[in-house]
Formats: sequence, structure tokens, C-alpha cells
Amino acid sequence: MTIHARALLFDNDGTLVSSLDSVNRCWTRWAVEYGLTAEDFARIGLHGRPAAEIAADLLPAHVVPQAVARIEDLEVEDVADGGVGLLPGTKEFLAGLPGERWAVVTSATRRLAEARLGAVCILPKTLVAADDITRGKPDPEPYLLAARTLGVDPADCVVFEDAPAGLQAGRAAGMTTVALATTHRAEELTADLVVKDLSALSALVTEAGIEIAARP
Repeated sequence: MTIHARALLFDNDGTLVSSLDSVNRCWTRWAVEYGLTAEDFARIGLHGRPAAEIAADLLPAHVVPQAVARIEDLEVEDVADGGVGLLPGTKEFLAGLPGERWAVVTSATRRLAEARLGAVCILPKTLVAADDITRGKPDPEPYLLAARTLGVDPADCVVFEDAPAGLQAGRAAGMTTVALATTHRAEELTADLVVKDLSALSALVTEAGIEIAARP
């Protein structure tokens, strides 16, 4: 299977960067500080959504701004302590792409996203973060904004995601979706193509765009 595109849009956590252990550590500590239980978290969607939306689902409105600032601080501090790393294939896959033809589209805040990306030496020319949008994934707004920023029709974009919420956002934006089974089982992911991680893919840059194919 070969996918043709003019722009590639990557989620960050679980797609480019391994941060699941960091996320678990920080959110567990945060939950204890705010008196939340596992049952509280079980009743809402978590993975791939902005922290502000998660906090709003769990806490009284007057507490949310402080709580969002606290989880951001915890996660940024964890990055400084070595809490993230590159996922397989990320460096090689991105190295061959023109900088104006790809973007990172994350549910993290810009401060946190830049900390995680900087820790693994990924410097995208285009970054869409939680600060830039009003509705997070699974709403298509983040991916549509990225396409608009790159000047590419959504139908010519490919979304790379590890989370159902992000894949739903990509589909809603009218984009081709590639799922990476890094944080979820393959059978839990609905996409045009499902692979284990970016090491399973190759990218060929042509005059017409970019051709994505699964490695044999």
C-alpha cells in the first residue's frame, strides 16, 4: 500500500516521542494532590486530549486553571529529569522530509511540547499545540489548522497518530490516517493503515509530494 500526500501531520506523544511513563508518573501525582481516584479517571476520555479539557471534566471550574498549570509544571519538570525518549524510526523518518512539508500537532501545551521535542532534538518548523486551538482532539480543529498553516488541502494530508481520539480528529478533517500501535493494540485503532511504529514505514519525496509505504 502506498499513500500519496503533500503534507504529513504528526501527533507527538506516543507517535514521535515516548512519554507514557512520564505521563503516568505526573498524572498519578497530580490526581493525589487533587483528591481524584482511578474511578474518576475511568469515566472520561484521557489519551490524546488536552489537559485543560481533562481537568475540566474532573474538577470544579474555579480549580481548573490552577490544576492545569500544576500538571504542566509536573510534566515539564519530568522532561528535565529524562522522562522522554524517541520512539523507533522517528529520527530516520523525519530526517528525509522537507521542513515545510510536515508539522507536529499535539494536545500538549506549547511549553510542554517544546520541552519534549527539544529533549530529543526534534525542531519542527510548524507546531500546533493546545494553546493554538479552542477545541482539542477528537475535534478536527488542530489538524485543519496545521493544514491551513502549511497551505495544503486537508485531503492531501496524512495524519500519524497513536490514539483513537487523534485518529478520529484526522478522519473528521478529511485526511488519510496512519495509526501507530505504540500505546494501543492494533485492533483498537481505526485508520487507513496500521503499523507498529514509524520504523515500519518509508517516505519517498518526489516533485509531486511524498509517498508513504509500509516496509516489506
